Parts: sequence; structure tokens; C-alpha cells
Amino acid sequence: MEYFALLLGSGLVIGATYGLVGMGFAIIYKATGVVNFAQGELLMLTAYIAFSLTQGLALSFFPLLLVTLPIAMALGVLLERIFIRPMLGEPAFSIVMVTVGLSVILRGLTIMIWGPDPHEFPIGLSTTVVHLGPVPFYPVQLYALGSLAIATGGAWAFFRFTRLGIAMRAVASNEAAALLMGIRVDRIHMLAWSFSAAIAALAGVLFAAMFKLGPTIWFEGLRSFPAVILGGLDSVLGAALGGLVVGVIENMAQGYLGQGLREIAGFVVIVLILMVRPYGLFGDRQIERV
Repeated sequence: MEYFALLLGSGLVIGATYGLVGMGFAIIYKATGVVNFAQGELLMLTAYIAFSLTQGLALSFFPLLLVTLPIAMALGVLLERIFIRPMLGEPAFSIVMVTVGLSVILRGLTIMIWGPDPHEFPIGLSTTVVHLGPVPFYPVQLYALGSLAIATGGAWAFFRFTRLGIAMRAVASNEAAALLMGIRVDRIHMLAWSFSAAIAALAGVLFAAMFKLGPTIWFEGLRSFPAVILGGLDSVLGAALGGLVVGVIENMAQGYLGQGLREIAGFVVIVLILMVRPYGLFGDRQIERV
């Protein structure tokens, strides 16, 4: 039972980062109807920017986030303006291919600037182990779980109670009708990329602090994709929950079935979910007809 609890705890921690990245995927899809395949590279680039800030300014965790998140949001706006805005009105497949090209550009740019070697990512957090029952956690792991909870609550409140959130839901529901109602769709797209980049930065900082910062960190975007499929491409809250579920499934598969199964367990989930519920557990059934 203790072994199960250890696998569950560590699965929830890695699932928290999956959930954060998945929320970034879902925000852009909800606003634009496009899957952003550069989300992992956004995570990587913003994590490296945060690393440079820690090196130059010696910032600890919370001041680092206060500086990094606005920079990430500005970067999201810039990328949307340069690469996505000119594609408005084009087929969704064309925009998806732009995000694929953008992912390659960001990956190459990051390696060109910071090099291919991994780096330690100290952010001034305690390394004293905290026990919750039989499960030990490092403080940064608890921060990851707390960050997902805060981001999930914030997203729920934003989409339910704010004018911008309601406008984003309107654009997701019917873009043409939203335009007729005077909603600036281009501004909604820009905000979606901005928020998505900020969440990617948060996930990147937490992941790099828990493990190491290296050029392969972009792969976390791909590994988070099953969480989005499980929760629903257009469900931000579903993506967060899906991240936790996928993280636990991966850890259980590795712990009980075999070492190599962790990497494929999430994608097995994708296949099964697409066969049974193509729109995900919490997604709009209209996705099934796309």
C-alpha cells in the first residue's frame, strides 16, 4: 500500500505539470479552434528565459514568477501577432502547420542561444522533505500541485465571471456570431496566446526546478497532449484534470508493469479515449463532428 501511495504522489506531481501545459493547449484551442503544436517549445523558451533571469538577477521563486510571467505573456502576444494573425481566415490545417514550423524555429533558436547542455535550475526553494502521510514531497513538488489548483480556480472564475472570459467563450461557441456582436476576435486570439504562454512559463519553471533544464524539455508539451485529449480539447478545466490522471497512469504503468511503459501509457490513453469519446471526458460533442 505504501508503494501505491508513493506512485500516486509522484504521479500527481508530474501530472500537475501535464495539467498546466494541457491548459495552455486548451485555452488556444478554445479561442481559435487550432491546436498549437509549439506549446512545448513555448515552455522550453520561457524556462530558459527564467534561467537567465536567475543567473543575472539571482531571483528566488516568487520574484522570478513575477518577472517571467509578464515576459512570457508579451512573447505570446508577439508570436500571435507575427505568425498567427496573418493567417486569420485561412483553413485550420494551414494554421496548425504554422505552429509546427514555429515549434521548430523556437527549438532551434533556444539551442542556438543557450546551447545543448543541461543546466541546474536553483530557485531558492528549500530541499527539506515534507511528508504527507506516507508520501514524501519536496516543497517545489507541492508548489506544482498548488499552482495547478490556483490556475484551475483562476481559469474557472475567469471564464465564468469576467467579460473577457465570457467573450472568449462566445468566440469558441460561434466566431461569426461573436463578430456580429462586436467582439474583437483578433484581440481574443491574442489574449489566448498570451495566457497560454504564461501558463507554459509557469509549467516550465516548475518542471526545470524539479528536474533539470535542458533542450529536451520541449518534449513535455508532447507528453502533455494525452491530458488534453482525455479532458477535451476545448475544456481548460478538463485538461487540468486530465493531466493529473495521465500522470498517475504513467507512474502506475511504470511501477507495476515495466520501466519502458511510462513513455507510451499516455498515448495508449489517447487511442482508447478517441475510440470511445472523441471529444474527451469534458469536451464539447461538436468536436466529434470536426
